[in-house]
Amino acid sequence: MRMSVLFSGGKDSSLALSKAKEFHEVVCLISLVSENPESYMFHVPNIELTSMQAEAIGLPLLQGRTKGEKEKELDDLKKILRAAKKKFRIEGVVTGAIKSIYQASRIRRICHELDLWCYNPLWLKNQIELLNELVENNFKVVISGVFAFPLDRSFLGKMIDGDIIKRLQEFMERYGLNPAGEGGELETTVLDAPFFKKRIEILDYEVSYRDNSGIFRIKNARLVDK
Repeated sequence: MRMSVLFSGGKDSSLALSKAKEFHEVVCLISLVSENPESYMFHVPNIELTSMQAEAIGLPLLQGRTKGEKEKELDDLKKILRAAKKKFRIEGVVTGAIKSIYQASRIRRICHELDLWCYNPLWLKNQIELLNELVENNFKVVISGVFAFPLDRSFLGKMIDGDIIKRLQEFMERYGLNPAGEGGELETTVLDAPFFKKRIEILDYEVSYRDNSGIFRIKNARLVDK
């Protein structure tokens, strides 16, 4: 089946892309750049990097913009999915949703209206198992945003590895934190994955952090041969 992937450049959409490629023909990536840093639907930190990630993967990217207004941003998603259906003849849409009924139900409804299949390969996956799968399969993932206690400035820019996963698991058990950030607690940016033809090297970045909320913003990066 000809599939598109709702691609944020983060770990979940990247892992979903990897799983979709096992059974389907992925023909394009779709990203929406939100003007609202607190978008209900779309990943924001380092979303501009998706064009470089798409080049590293070797897939075309359809990138749209949205003001990020609650519910209204769904109209922008529907518009770009309709464009993808026309341009790439897609038959379905892959998402990285794990547990968010808010996101999954709305994307599923739009897909139904456009006669597209909505495929959620990570749905209800154990979040610690998901993080371990990323590490075991050599995904290089940096934490690009933290938005909840007890995540602090020290997490920003850190690569997800066994030690980070252990700390996130402790926070889950003690505070009820979603270790994969499904509740918006953290965001990530993927620099390399098994299906990347090139890897991303960070050349410059800045960190901003205040009141249990912070961003690791990649200011400059380049593609490097693997």
